[in-house]
Amino acid sequence: MRSARKRLFVSMLILICGVAMLAAVRARAATGDALGPGDTVRVTVFQNPDLATEATISDAGTLAFPLLGEVKLAERTPIEAGRFIADRLRQHQLVLDPQVSVTLLESRSRQVAVLGQVAKPGHYTLDTAHARLTDVLALAGGIAATGDGKVVVVTNRNGAEERIEVDVPAMYTTGDLSANLELVPGDTVFVPNLRVFYIYGAVQRPGVYPLESDMSVLRALAIGGGLAPRGTERGLTIHRRDERGEQRELHASLADRVEPNDVIRVKASVF
Repeated sequence: MRSARKRLFVSMLILICGVAMLAAVRARAATGDALGPGDTVRVTVFQNPDLATEATISDAGTLAFPLLGEVKLAERTPIEAGRFIADRLRQHQLVLDPQVSVTLLESRSRQVAVLGQVAKPGHYTLDTAHARLTDVLALAGGIAATGDGKVVVVTNRNGAEERIEVDVPAMYTTGDLSANLELVPGDTVFVPNLRVFYIYGAVQRPGVYPLESDMSVLRALAIGGGLAPRGTERGLTIHRRDERGEQRELHASLADRVEPNDVIRVKASVF
């Protein structure tokens, strides 16, 4: 009795696994594993070595295959592509009962570029159908110490190029991950240089510091260690370059916002 139950359990387990595998294959066929222009593939036909082909899918999504000419492989998974070529060979009676295998050698159709201040800039393949911005940044080794947390994603969706800025640290400090974009092939992720400000004069710790979002002059003073013994809040100035690159001196209040590369100068009181 126990052995019969055991056999029944094993049979049910195999059936469940088979259904799960079939569902996974169908899901992959419908989503991220489809071939595309730029992908390099190897096509082999069982017992027909003369038909073996290794080539790159063209911009039109086709591959030149012996006897058949150009065959459309883009938007098909490797399994579907193999079946498609086999059907064509069978329909034209070129090979009796063809068994065709398509292997992806190098994927370039599902790549995104990660540039700027990351540990390992380069092109990365989206291995899953739902790759997020933070996933790709992790592949690139993360944001470098010289990189800014506000990452720029250049994408082409709905036929128009769009530039999206994502504050990566803010996602984790607030717990709101809705800005963690799902990337698509062809996207470019750019991590700019760290935004900084300078503070000099009568402060405890003059120097250069990372610029926080919506930082005020008051917050900048606090980061600089506060006023030195003879420092005064009167006569605060900000040296800032305008759009033409010319430097201007602005009178500042504690509530004013600090912009990238601002130079804050704190004067010392006479008495």
